Amino acid sequence: MSLKSLSKEWEAVSYGFLDASAKRELRRKMLKAVAVPGCQMPYASREVPMARGWGTGGLQVSLTLMNPKTVVKVIDQGADDSVNAASIRKFLTRVTGAEATWDTLEATLIQSRHRVPEEKLTKDQILVLQVPNPEPLRTVEPNMSIARQMHADADYSRMWLQLYEQIVRSGRVMQGASYPSMVNGRHVMTPSPIPRWDVPKLHMAEHLTILSAGREKRIFAVPPHTRVEPLVFSDVPYKVEEHGDITCARSALKGFFMNEIPNDDGTSSYEVSDSNLGIKALNAPEDASQKIGETWYQDGEWAQ
Repeated sequence: MSLKSLSKEWEAVSYGFLDASAKRELRRKMLKAVAVPGCQMPYASREVPMARGWGTGGLQVSLTLMNPKTVVKVIDQGADDSVNAASIRKFLTRVTGAEATWDTLEATLIQSRHRVPEEKLTKDQILVLQVPNPEPLRTVEPNMSIARQMHADADYSRMWLQLYEQIVRSGRVMQGASYPSMVNGRHVMTPSPIPRWDVPKLHMAEHLTILSAGREKRIFAVPPHTRVEPLVFSDVPYKVEEHGDITCARSALKGFFMNEIPNDDGTSSYEVSDSNLGIKALNAPEDASQKIGETWYQDGEWAQ
């Protein structure tokens, strides 16, 4: 008898790592979340081989939705090549046998941390957003029991007051990422820590968006063709980040959300946040297949 004869090649305990019971529960909660857009649904967040706060909620949703025919794309702050994105992508493909891609147009499921791709998503795609803090009322009501009662009563007066105070003190709304938004005219949600630039991409979109917070054990969704309206006063319009006139130093793209990179001399350069969009722009002159699809923004302006 040898050690090798007592062991066997590694294989997943069950397809997609999660057991059948966990997947059934997640599917039920996703269906409820789709039925009541923007409403947080509790679920029993399972243990996965990743620390809480590093995308466990999004990972569980992806594992539940994926099958061998899925084409998955994973991005972290818009980048496909970050350590976190690469680790999640490798794990997903290993336990599901699915194919991975960096191209937004090829993906059927996109798991993202803090960004929505610049190229428009279609009805055949699902966007999974990782959410660290799913409760938009936490800054005005730290008691979660009271906050849930406020959601039930559609009592968002404290949030309106917070926005008003920001305007009075600073002359503008200071809320950046996770801008509170009304979904389907009923529930206020925090749309993950995506920048204000990305919030309009959820409004009346063709794709399904599922937002999952593994640490907080909450899941909510924005179904296709659903209104997502940032909380704004009628005389203070909603404004996105002023990146329309900035040009990417590497790809020469202009009119998209940029990452600011400080230089040694104290100045700053900028690179397009959606890394694959920049790669396509660089390769397009030599490779006809590197085609940029229709984008949400054109020349820094929202494309109607």
